[in-house]
Amino acid sequence: MAHAPLIAPSILSADLARLGEEVRGVLDAGADVVHFDVMDNHYVPNLTFGPMICDALRAYGIEAPLDVHLMVRPADRLVDDFARAGASWITVHAEAVDHLDRTLGVIRDHGCRAGVAFNPATPLACLPYVLDKLDHVLVMSVNPGFGGQRFLPSALAKVSEARALFEAGESAARIEVDGGVNAETIAMLAAAGADSFVAGSAIFGQADRAAAIAALRSGIARGLAARSQARTDSRGP
Repeated sequence: MAHAPLIAPSILSADLARLGEEVRGVLDAGADVVHFDVMDNHYVPNLTFGPMICDALRAYGIEAPLDVHLMVRPADRLVDDFARAGASWITVHAEAVDHLDRTLGVIRDHGCRAGVAFNPATPLACLPYVLDKLDHVLVMSVNPGFGGQRFLPSALAKVSEARALFEAGESAARIEVDGGVNAETIAMLAAAGADSFVAGSAIFGQADRAAAIAALRSGIARGLAARSQARTDSRGP
């Protein structure tokens, strides 16, 4: 199933002293979703946001979907806390929970979209077994822990693999990518089959954020055109 592409600025790159204004600004500039990189200094070597930030943005008046990426271990307790704080999407890492099927079910029971994330060296082996509980997959195109890292091209093959699994299983789940996403890499990712894109410095680090988001959307359009052409060519005359 084809989805309208979504752009999700990561607040990891925002000015945290003015977070409400920053988030409202990128949404007004054309972003679709607000991405939270939640890190615990245990599963990843960094410490960032808790549920109170999610709750504060809701209190500030942010109504857009809040996409919470839990780079934490264990994750189950924070699933409950973030759901109550206003999260819309909640993603856990495949190796950071003991019972992935159950955790995804709990996320959905809270009324949130459920996702599973895969690090660059983590295979998609569990994916076929949880397709019925998934709303999205998050492919990491950097090693998790810090913003501003260089894009790992190996993510392209993983996106293509996930897209093939979804199409074979008739899944409507989205494929999201996080790490090193910019106006150049986003075209390759869209061509590979991704439809949701997390970008930090490529948006928050720019003086003209509307222009930055427009450039990302232009890259997506190029990638989708290339994907469509490749499919046409594969069918032959």
